[in-house]
Amino acid sequence: MQLEPVNTAKARQLLNQSMALVLAGGRGSRLKQLTDNRAKPAVHFGGKFRIIDFVLSNCINSGIRRVGVVTQYKSHSLLRHLQSGWSFLRYQMNEFIDLLPAQQRVDEVHWYRGTADAIYQNVDIIRDYGPKYIVVLAGDHIYKMDYAAMLLDHVRLGAKVTVACIEVPRCEASAFGVMDIDEQRKIRAFVEKPANPPAMPGNENVSLASMGIYIFEAEYLYQLLEEDIHNQESKHDFGMDVIPRIVGEGKAFAHPFTMSCVGAKEGVKPYWRDVGTLDSFWEANMDLASVVPELDIYDENWPIWTSQTMTPPAKFVQDRNGQHGMTINSMFAGGSIVSGSFVLNSVLFTHVRVHSFCTLDQAIIFPGVEIGAGCRLRRVVVDKGCKLPDGLVVGENADEDSRRFYRSEQGIVLVTKEMLAKLK
Repeated sequence: MQLEPVNTAKARQLLNQSMALVLAGGRGSRLKQLTDNRAKPAVHFGGKFRIIDFVLSNCINSGIRRVGVVTQYKSHSLLRHLQSGWSFLRYQMNEFIDLLPAQQRVDEVHWYRGTADAIYQNVDIIRDYGPKYIVVLAGDHIYKMDYAAMLLDHVRLGAKVTVACIEVPRCEASAFGVMDIDEQRKIRAFVEKPANPPAMPGNENVSLASMGIYIFEAEYLYQLLEEDIHNQESKHDFGMDVIPRIVGEGKAFAHPFTMSCVGAKEGVKPYWRDVGTLDSFWEANMDLASVVPELDIYDENWPIWTSQTMTPPAKFVQDRNGQHGMTINSMFAGGSIVSGSFVLNSVLFTHVRVHSFCTLDQAIIFPGVEIGAGCRLRRVVVDKGCKLPDGLVVGENADEDSRRFYRSEQGIVLVTKEMLAKLK
């Protein structure tokens, strides 16, 4: 399903009247110790990026250049990344990324109590910018989407709210808000994380899930939030409270992801990942290291912007015995040095040092990691700044891995500095 050709001037006008609000305050506890010291949107991804870079890049590439980022949980790493990598927008040109940390703006008791409350507590700031349309986005998903196409669809539909949706296996739909729509894409029912998700008409194995992407008319949203905050029974959440209410009023419409997914190929399911577990995070990174990844990060027409550190090229040298190593289907960021080791199906971030005689197989190595000589790592994620001792073996003995580190249900092992400290 595709949008009809549109007037470019009309699209530009709508974009100039819009503001995006990125909800980036969540911990993401299913990522375990990766989010002990950083919010989920700040987690490193894909060799040089952070998770939040994908939604912010979608904004910039779509033409939305007024963006507010709402933060709460352990936001220092995220704020530092945004300040160093996303300060190129010019406020004088009416473009910006505004940082909106939790400040107890409503009273001195409550921090953000839900996604809707997080927006409500910043309404006075948002009003000052005077947007006509507000695009609400989750900051912790990996995908490429043209929000301009969704905005045009929203206006054409005459909707009060438009909800982006994607088809998911019904057996997995309990993790999402699930909707039922009619032939005109009006949402007839919306249920947040149902135990028994409703199926799509004609396909009992598939459900239609919300992507956590909403477009509102600004004044309508302000009114909804004001009413919601005074509802004592509300959890002040878009998926649980606000969207179901609008559905009940018959003013909510669905926007299929296929209409605005960037780089989607006919007959291929559009790429969208909620890297909310260690296993899904590892799988998404492994896809990028494959021969033909599902997600194209090399598309110059839709670049993924990020904070650029000044690093020299990655370097591959002989080991201390003068022998050469080997690399297969792997990604290496700048500043990395690999000495005569075997690196297979792996992703290495900036300033990683791999000493002689190592074997890395299906490994994700975060920035600043030093891997001692003779280490063997398989199906592992190593957190930032770790220094692995010579001869460390991870991923070959499940019981040993579970005793020393964190091991997921699918056998992915997470290694952090705190875990390594306990080995001494």
